[in-house]
Amino acid sequence: MELKDLIRDVRDFPKKGIIFKDITTLLKNPKGLNNSVEELCNYAKNKGITKVAGIESRGFILGGIIAEKLNAGFIPIRKPGKLPSEKISESYLLEYGSDSIEIHKDAIQPGDKVLLHDDLLATGGTMEAACKLIEKLGGEVVQISFLIELDFLNGRDKLKSYDVRSIIQYGSE
Repeated sequence: MELKDLIRDVRDFPKKGIIFKDITTLLKNPKGLNNSVEELCNYAKNKGITKVAGIESRGFILGGIIAEKLNAGFIPIRKPGKLPSEKISESYLLEYGSDSIEIHKDAIQPGDKVLLHDDLLATGGTMEAACKLIEKLGGEVVQISFLIELDFLNGRDKLKSYDVRSIIQYGSE
C-alpha cells in the first residue's frame, strides 16, 4: 500500500469547497507512520541538524519523532498566546486577512542547524514565516519537510531558497 492510500479526503472541511487531507488515517497505521518517519529522516540525515521545529499543531506529531530519530532537540512554533515565556512573532498573509506564529526567544541558538517540519504545504505562507523566525534568532534553516504537498497551490515558490522535501504530492484537489 502506498502512503497516499492512507490519507483520507474529507469534503467541505473546514469550510465548503475545501477537500481536507486528513492524516489521522495514516498516523493510526503503524507501517504507514513508520515509513513516513523513515522517509523524512532519510532526507535529513547527515545534515548536522541540531533542532527540529514543528509548526502547530500537526507539525508537532511527526516533528517530535523526527527530532528523536535525528538526535536533535524539538522546538514548537505556535499560534499566538500559547507560549509561556519571552517570544518573537512573525505575521503572514492568508487568503482573507493575516495570522501570525510565535517561537520562544531562547529556542534557537546562533549556529543551530534547523529542520522545519509541518504536515502539509499549501500556499507556503506559514512555513515562510517560520523560516523568518528561525533566521531572526540566528539559526540556519537546513531543510524543510512536509508529509503532504499540494503542488497545484505553488507553495514551494515562496520557499525557493530552501531545501524543500515532501513525501506525498497531489497535483490537483
